[in-house]
Amino acid sequence: MLGAHILVKKSLEIHGSVEVAGAKNAVLVIISSLILAKGRSVLDNVPNSSDVNHMIMLLQDLGAYVEFNVENKQLTVDTSNLNKFEVKPEIMNKMRASILVMGPLLARFGKAKVAFPGGCVLGARPIDYHLNGFKKMGIKIEEDGCYINAEKIDSKEHLNSRIIFEYPSVGATENLMMLAALTEGQTTIVNAALEPEVLDLVDILNKMGADIKCGNGAFLYINGVSELKPVHHAIIPDRLEAGTFLLTAAITGGCVTVTNAIADHMDMFVEKMREMGHKVETGVCADENNPTRGIRLTGTRLPQGVKIKTGPYPAFPTDLQAPTMAALCLANGTSLVEETVFENRFMHVQELQKMGAQISLAGNQALIRGVENLYGNNLIATDIRASCALVLAGLAADGQTHVSGLHHWRRGYDQLEIKIQALGGQVEINE
Repeated sequence: MLGAHILVKKSLEIHGSVEVAGAKNAVLVIISSLILAKGRSVLDNVPNSSDVNHMIMLLQDLGAYVEFNVENKQLTVDTSNLNKFEVKPEIMNKMRASILVMGPLLARFGKAKVAFPGGCVLGARPIDYHLNGFKKMGIKIEEDGCYINAEKIDSKEHLNSRIIFEYPSVGATENLMMLAALTEGQTTIVNAALEPEVLDLVDILNKMGADIKCGNGAFLYINGVSELKPVHHAIIPDRLEAGTFLLTAAITGGCVTVTNAIADHMDMFVEKMREMGHKVETGVCADENNPTRGIRLTGTRLPQGVKIKTGPYPAFPTDLQAPTMAALCLANGTSLVEETVFENRFMHVQELQKMGAQISLAGNQALIRGVENLYGNNLIATDIRASCALVLAGLAADGQTHVSGLHHWRRGYDQLEIKIQALGGQVEINE
């Protein structure tokens, strides 16, 4: 007996135009950043995903007033009466992005008490970079069971902190940058993550009155200011959702235009689609303010296998690895996918194998031998991007595909199934 699941039927030559929601990986940290500014801020282009709603619950529990106009995709947050610096475990456990309130709480209250975060099972994803960076900025850290207790120590020796990352962690870069924005002196982050979503955070912080500059060689320089002010800001389009729609055309031999996608955010993905033989046009909906806005993909009937290696931006994004692998299962020849970001990001492989995919694993590499057909089956999605990969595979597979793990789909996307339906894809939710 199947519980809540996504039902997918074969849907060849998906076509049409679609607009993507605001970037999931930008909106969550940007909502957290509003803690830094006392008063009423407004965010536009906010997706109605379960992760966004969990972040709303988190802020409300801290004392903020939040109003979400789902129809207009506008979020209003008033942090004037924020009065808590402790986040409950039951809220923290719902998503890993909840750790991103730690920096803003420390900046505002000088203290933070948070539980270790939850979310997708993608491996250890340790928060050591966050905690070690906080310590270098003069934060005292103590672990107490499932809690992290953090407190600012008044000390002149931490006026100018230099934090060096061995790996450009997105979350740690964001967390430390938010604390540094209201910390006296200059904080330098060496080997900082510079994903488009991180730069969107830089943009909104500078709008609030922060002094943050990007330097050559992945450097961030943050000069602390005494106060940040409320802001009105629009979230950038989600490049990962855009990639998903382009892949619906690639895997079904269709043609899809993502009208608001920013091509400059998707260079490596676009390059690999072209290597596969798909026709990709950029700037198809451009205007004078956004010359690279809009991407169209026309799928080839004879896609070719390619090599993909995930990594920090501007490398191939790990969040598009699983959906792209679904398309590679039907490509001619052999493909090689190397995952360098998360150690457990091949959990979708065994589900694709149930559909007839020929994939062999060796450590952090997946060797894919293209097959002529995939076949529908009952599948389990173990994380957000795996749910997407299995739905894409179902669009090209003979028969019906049932994908359980609906909560992952809801966490990452705002009514993605309805947008796919509008393009001609046979996808429905059964709850």
